[in-house]
Amino acid sequence: MHQPAINIALKAARAAARELIRMLNRNDALSVVEKERNDFVSAADHAAEKAIIFEIQKAYPDHAILAEESGHTGPEQAETVWIVDPLDGTRNYIQGLPHFSVSIAVRVKGVLEHGLVYDPMREELFTASRGKGAYLNDHRIRVSNRTVLTGAVLATGFPFRVREVLDDYLAMFRSVFEEAGDVRRAGSAALDLAYVAAGRVDGFWELGLKPWDMAAGA
Repeated sequence: MHQPAINIALKAARAAARELIRMLNRNDALSVVEKERNDFVSAADHAAEKAIIFEIQKAYPDHAILAEESGHTGPEQAETVWIVDPLDGTRNYIQGLPHFSVSIAVRVKGVLEHGLVYDPMREELFTASRGKGAYLNDHRIRVSNRTVLTGAVLATGFPFRVREVLDDYLAMFRSVFEEAGDVRRAGSAALDLAYVAAGRVDGFWELGLKPWDMAAGA
């Protein structure tokens, strides 16, 4: 049985997914802006975020929302804040690569209490509530039992937003890659973290993430 906040997050995520699917593979008509070097936002991001905010505000008008594109909305001192990434994996999306997600988290008094990561292409719904475990499409999931790097399959993300740390990142990558079994870079931090929760990969690291990139996954 989902927590009430998860039910609203799911309704919002599905509304966002409808916008994303509707606009997918329409690159000729999809407006894309480079916010900063190699960091893009599309009309699909904005449409999906608008759909999410509408559903949250309809259910919880007194809550605040921290969203990637529109920033903070709602009461400044609200105890409950929804942290939203309407399209995690924008570069994949605009390239037509079918690996992206909708990420919604709920933070209460500074503590993350609920998280939802939805992959609309695979119809995979990852959810978690503090103290209630984590689930994929209502089936309980668990992290892998691997405790060492030897043989581990790890996920990572390149520091495309903060390229000044590239040398540090490459040193980390070399150190990890020499010990681990293999490393994957798929392009959606929210899904990478969900895959850790499901035991599909043994761990994940990335530099330069924002709160909306990782709140639900964490």
